[in-house]
Amino acid sequence: MTLASDIPPRPSGGLYSLIWRWHFYAGLLCLPFFILLATTGGLYLFREELAPVIESHRLIAPSGPAGVSLAPEDLIRRAVAAQPGQAIRFTPPPIPGRSAEVGIRPEGGKTVSVFLDPATGEVLDRLPEDDRPMAIISHIHSLAILGPGPNLLIEVVGGWAILLVISGLFLWWPRGRKGGVVSLRATPARRIWWRDLHAVVGLFACGFLLFLSVTGMPWSGYWGKHYREAINSWGVGAPANVKPASVASDAALAATRAGSWTMDGTAAPTSRQIEGQTLPLVQVMRIARHLGVPAGHVIRLPDRTAGVFTVQSYPRQATGQRVVHIDRYSGKVLADVGFADYGPMAKATEMGISIHTGGQFGRINQLLMAAACLAIIVLSVAGAVMWWKRRPSEKLGAPPLPEGVRPRSLTIFTLIILALGLLFPLLGASVLVALLIDRLLFPLFKSRFGL
Repeated sequence: MTLASDIPPRPSGGLYSLIWRWHFYAGLLCLPFFILLATTGGLYLFREELAPVIESHRLIAPSGPAGVSLAPEDLIRRAVAAQPGQAIRFTPPPIPGRSAEVGIRPEGGKTVSVFLDPATGEVLDRLPEDDRPMAIISHIHSLAILGPGPNLLIEVVGGWAILLVISGLFLWWPRGRKGGVVSLRATPARRIWWRDLHAVVGLFACGFLLFLSVTGMPWSGYWGKHYREAINSWGVGAPANVKPASVASDAALAATRAGSWTMDGTAAPTSRQIEGQTLPLVQVMRIARHLGVPAGHVIRLPDRTAGVFTVQSYPRQATGQRVVHIDRYSGKVLADVGFADYGPMAKATEMGISIHTGGQFGRINQLLMAAACLAIIVLSVAGAVMWWKRRPSEKLGAPPLPEGVRPRSLTIFTLIILALGLLFPLLGASVLVALLIDRLLFPLFKSRFGL
């Protein structure tokens, strides 16, 4: 039972009721996604710590750090023998004692990762690259595991998260109230404790939630694609001399492994020569080392006669990104693109993504984002419990339909919604759908569900 003393005083007026109602429905619908995103995102923050533990049987070389490595071409041959197909990339051991990895694309299939002991050539494991634990977590995080359609839903949820932050701050505003602003009242047995927990955690988490929502948008299926095209066309995105991938024979660099938002949609150049003897990979690795590309890079193999070697270095820090294209015959460096070459909007986007994924500022960045994920889970659980304790028996317990909203207040609220809808079209479309449901369908079921 909810006692009258459990219920904090609420301002009267239609605007408060209107925002409370939208905040309620947005939170109720998005709550499962917030918990999913925060959980998978929190795990992904520690990918470099978790991967060697979870995948030790394929990442740790039995020969140890002191063994003499076989030639990369020999390792590739052994990988292809174990998994027939076209070798498309080679990843040297990032540190001594680790395995080498060969990416192989079977005919008509998805890329398979083959892991080998670099000293003996023993095949340690092979599996589709999308089945690796961190890849699965990443795909669940974006809902890409369910296909392109559900992936667009993440963009809608991100937009609603922005609305939740704005509306939540409005509802939190003290208006002369002292309790439940930055402190908790009562005990967990009382609804007011959960209400205060939701409000206080929301206050401290709102900046993180807003940041994570905005910085996650560039990877979204619809908005991210158009945003990339826009800033590239304005000359503030990818370097002007970098060509976007457009046709099947002009594959994007992300065909090997996603890593850079700016460079993944670009295409590799072609070798200046069209015949000759392909450079050994050892020499390609030597060129990369001479250019200062750090260990842990991936080498994309030429996919056709005029193809090139592409060295891709995508460390946790966005500022360390590097893509180097090398002529497969002469060894000439055809392009060397780093973070410094990006336009201002691309730099800002990459920095945002790197902070979002916990890599840009080391352990502090990682722990702050982990704390943000935990706060989002607490915020979601507190909101759900608060609603459950407040709802009447067998009714939804939604805030009442607002009445008497002042025109000026309604205009401000509408302008905010319109601005966000124009900036994020999928959000705008979902708001229109929600408005139609709220005004047309909910009144029909008011008597039964208490809407």
